[in-house]
Amino acid sequence: MKALRPFFWLTDVGFLVYWSIVFLEWLPPEYLYPDYANLLMVAWNLSFFPLDLFISITGLTSLYFYHANRNWRPMAQVSLVLTFCSGLQAIAFWGFKGDFDPAWWLPNLYLLLYPLFFYRLFAGKQLDSAASQ
Repeated sequence: MKALRPFFWLTDVGFLVYWSIVFLEWLPPEYLYPDYANLLMVAWNLSFFPLDLFISITGLTSLYFYHANRNWRPMAQVSLVLTFCSGLQAIAFWGFKGDFDPAWWLPNLYLLLYPLFFYRLFAGKQLDSAASQ
């Protein structure tokens, strides 16, 4: 968890900040995503809200469980899988759309790739514990 903690904080708090900016309209919509006047794009962006919120809840809960000496791994695994899915879905969309703006690709590649490095560690621990039984 020591290495994973900064990634969870950055990602989970980052999602909460992003959605606060969106819903409280702290920035003009043109700064938030391309085609902001297209209602379909607005709906597409908002469709990520429940997923991103669940990612933040599971990630922050796993941090709380870790500090409370409770079993934090299942919550962390859920958060990592959902984060990967969020990044994959966004990258697939932008790729199919043919929009290769680094401002969207870089954060979503982060969401897609960082969970892979950590999830590998969880999978290894599960294999080790299953082999010892």
